[in-house]
Amino acid sequence: MKRLRCGLAILLLMLAPAAAQTYPDRPIRLLVGFAASGPADISARVLGDRFTEAWGQPVVIENITGAAGNIATDRVAKAAPDGYTLLLAASATIVTNPSLYQKLAFDPVNDLTPISQVCFTPNLLVVPGDLPVKSVPELVAYARQQPGKLSFGSAGVGTSQHLAGELFKTMAGIDIQHVPYRGIAAVMPDLLGGRLTMVFGNISAVLPLVREGKLRALAVTSRTRTPLAPDVPTMIEAGVPDYEVITFTGIVAPAGTPDDIVRKLNAAINEGLKSADAGAIITRLGAMPRPGTPEDFARFIAAKRAHWETIARSIGAKVN
Repeated sequence: MKRLRCGLAILLLMLAPAAAQTYPDRPIRLLVGFAASGPADISARVLGDRFTEAWGQPVVIENITGAAGNIATDRVAKAAPDGYTLLLAASATIVTNPSLYQKLAFDPVNDLTPISQVCFTPNLLVVPGDLPVKSVPELVAYARQQPGKLSFGSAGVGTSQHLAGELFKTMAGIDIQHVPYRGIAAVMPDLLGGRLTMVFGNISAVLPLVREGKLRALAVTSRTRTPLAPDVPTMIEAGVPDYEVITFTGIVAPAGTPDDIVRKLNAAINEGLKSADAGAIITRLGAMPRPGTPEDFARFIAAKRAHWETIARSIGAKVN
């Protein structure tokens, strides 16, 4: 039996390079844990098209929604590690959810292999156009004059809007109330109607309302300004040192996927992100492409996970 196991191990090692050379020779499934037509879905379809152009194999996009992307992530984590089942992972599923959910069916560290980051997206701190503040320092002063009376909305507990607001509350030393909604679309009527004071909204959702004058943008939550709103300062520039909240997407595979296949996928993703048309589509979504190596992506995930574990503990955020 021992000889048989050794023989099988040697055979698998011999077959791995051959498998990588012929990969892919059948359709690839790319799972997305969010609804069709959203930013994650569009990014997945852009990359899927690039894979098909490069290799002549169709890429089937499967939208498996639920539990903030956890259901789709679990399916990929348990799939065969052969490069034919991939996940467009969002930051929630592999960075913040492990700190927020009491129990996950998968281990994002040990069950998944990072391939490449795709893009990152900042939020935009916006207030109603008639609120008597025009900058982050004025908003902080306004909140300190009325402790506990100002509010910020989010798409739900544990979302980037919620965490961005809680981080702002802690770092600025102000008392503002969180109001969770069922999705970001449900937030907008109350914000526009003045029943909410502020929202750290997805830039693609709130920027059109800023341009119409219905909302006022005070700051962007990335470390650098966004090309979509170059006149809007970062939170750091606005006086909140070291403040950063971004969401990101990236491609991951089941743990154990052969390194040659990981490298081949990484090269195709990076090539796709550098193309002018793919870059333009991603930028229109309010995101910024971020190509890199699998090692770059792994280090980025580890750093962000440690960062948000600390924040989640400090604010006591949990999702049942």
